[in-house]
Amino acid sequence: MAHLDSEVKEDCLREDLKFYFMNPCEKFRARQQIPWKLCLQILKIVMVTTQLVRFGLSNQLVVAFKEENAAAFKHLFLKGYSGTDEDDYSCSVYTQEDAYESIFFAINQYHRLRNISLGTLGYGESEGNRIGLKVCKQHYKKGTMFPSNETLNIDSDIKIDCIHLDPQALSQSSEDWKNSPFFSLEFYRLLQVEISFQLKGIDLQTIHSRELPDCYVFQNTITFDNNAHSGKIKIYFDSDANIEECKDLTISGSIQKNTQYVLVFDAFVIVICLASLILCTRSIVLALRLRKRFLNFFLEKYKRQVCDADQWEFVNGWYVLVITSDLMTVIGSVLKMEIKAKNLTNYDLCSILLGTSTLFVWVGVIRYLGYFQAYNVLILTMQASLPKVLRFCACAGMIYLGYTFCGWIVLGPYHNKFQNLNTVAECLFSLVNGDDMYATFAHIQQKSLLVWLFSRLYLYSFISLFIYMILSLFIALITDSYDTIKKYQQNGFPVTDLQEFLKESSSKEKCQKESSPFLSRVCCLRRSRSDDHLILVN
Repeated sequence: MAHLDSEVKEDCLREDLKFYFMNPCEKFRARQQIPWKLCLQILKIVMVTTQLVRFGLSNQLVVAFKEENAAAFKHLFLKGYSGTDEDDYSCSVYTQEDAYESIFFAINQYHRLRNISLGTLGYGESEGNRIGLKVCKQHYKKGTMFPSNETLNIDSDIKIDCIHLDPQALSQSSEDWKNSPFFSLEFYRLLQVEISFQLKGIDLQTIHSRELPDCYVFQNTITFDNNAHSGKIKIYFDSDANIEECKDLTISGSIQKNTQYVLVFDAFVIVICLASLILCTRSIVLALRLRKRFLNFFLEKYKRQVCDADQWEFVNGWYVLVITSDLMTVIGSVLKMEIKAKNLTNYDLCSILLGTSTLFVWVGVIRYLGYFQAYNVLILTMQASLPKVLRFCACAGMIYLGYTFCGWIVLGPYHNKFQNLNTVAECLFSLVNGDDMYATFAHIQQKSLLVWLFSRLYLYSFISLFIYMILSLFIALITDSYDTIKKYQQNGFPVTDLQEFLKESSSKEKCQKESSPFLSRVCCLRRSRSDDHLILVN
């Protein structure tokens, strides 16, 4: 009797395992179980993509408004601005007269803003709820300098002086505030002059897309940088735009009704994602319980542990990907609803969450293509090559970092692509892909013959090493994994303990009910029995 109970227990476990590793169509044929997760994923792809496209168009309007205002501010407040930044700064001056004129020009333009600006701009409140602009200068406390005699006597302590100019003060004679002792600059002691002010604006272009307009606060800072004392003052313009809730909006039309429809659609997306999240979480929990049953049975019958590869078969990475995508979609949709209702303004975080979740949703489609042998090669090749590729990248990364630091410290002063670590890494990555090679060679400044010769040795060795050796080995690793998978598909995959257990004959007959003609047409075709050993799917 005990032996019979053991066989029944074994048969039940085998049937549960076989059913677990079936694809959705095979499960429907076996037990008439409707593939709810598959239906939800198809519906979710359509809805999440639609939601992302609508939000992306709205986000483009926000980014465009910020960038266009920043460009307009530079033309308004920077004297002689050409329309393009010189480098990481906007423009520069080389004489004391030009420095004074640039400072006074920015202040006068602020005073005349309402008469010259084409935008919907107004004065904002700065520190202490005061309207106006703040001018600060940083300079050494005291000192004397005679370059012709090579003498210098200076106190290195930095002193900061500030003055506040409101529109009322600027309305008076300009000579009054221009002749102030504050604007008497000693350039040999001067480090920088900073002009900061706030402006407010309303983005009306969202009305055309039937959305409520946003109210913006622009924190603008103009910095005249003389820290180098090289005879060149760099002028930086920084504009930080923040979206705030409009205090009083009165708009007639169908905008409010359209907003309600969008909120209802977002709420429906959240419901769909929560349902998908619950079903996938339930599947993972059931899989872990089935794994525990199999491990206990295997240890009891065969007196040994199941190998790690078989244990990982019960952990469905696709479900983890779907759960991650659902969580990000739910959070992103909640943020989107709050942004739509003008309670929040964090467009960047919302776009990252929705964009990444949509990426994961579309990547998850590969799971269902993997049920067909012809499409399954990509997944199997990636799984087989990933450990080797990661180890290879770890080794190649050490060489890459060495070249990055070396290029930055040696070529940084002589080449604009090597001025900081970030640009050096991007430049070297472009060289690995064969991009912009001639420009990288040609733009090196020939001020130092030794550095020029080193740059040639540096670039030739990097290109030869990474393109002809490291990149070729990288491709060879993936090609080798692909050839191995193709060989396994022809001759059969190595049989694991789990697959061997599923192949054993069951004492029970498997009862299958004939599926409906409609589902037979829309479901994927079942693999032939001879292919059952290729891969376990669930």
